[in-house]
Parts: sequence; structure tokens; C-alpha cells
Amino acid sequence: DLAVTVITAFLWLVSTFAWAKALADIKMSTGASIIPGIESCKAPGTTCRFASVTSMGTLNVSVVFGLLNVVLWGGNVWFVYKDTNLHN
Repeated sequence: DLAVTVITAFLWLVSTFAWAKALADIKMSTGASIIPGIESCKAPGTTCRFASVTSMGTLNVSVVFGLLNVVLWGGNVWFVYKDTNLHN
């Protein structure tokens, strides 16, 4: 049980970091910084403006809940460790 709990906690941590990195990449690739890279915006006499981006608050909350879940799994590891023969 201890090994499975440790592996699950570690994988949850890794997947939370991967999701946080993916969310940061999504924000970067949909932000105002992409305008200079658009070829049609470089044409003479053309003006491009950045209007808005959809709110990503719920995605930020999902990352926070992922990190809180890592803390929960860490607590589970501790309690499973306390029930083994390794802890005297």
C-alpha cells in the first residue's frame, strides 16, 4: 500500500506541474504578445489590436485544487507509512 500511495502522490505532483505549465503556455499563446508574429498585421497600413481573452479563472482554480490534492496525497502517504512495520 505504501509504494502505491507514494507512486500515486508523485504522479499527481508531476501531472499538476505539467498542467500548470500547459496553462501558462495557453495563456502565452493566446495573449497580446502574438500580434507581432501575425504576418497580416505586418502589412503596411494595417493596424491590429488585441481586444480581449476569455477568462481563465476556472483553469487557475483547477491548478490550485491540483496542488491542494498533492498536499492531501502527502498526508495519505504519512498515514499509510504510520501503519507499516517501517514505523516503530
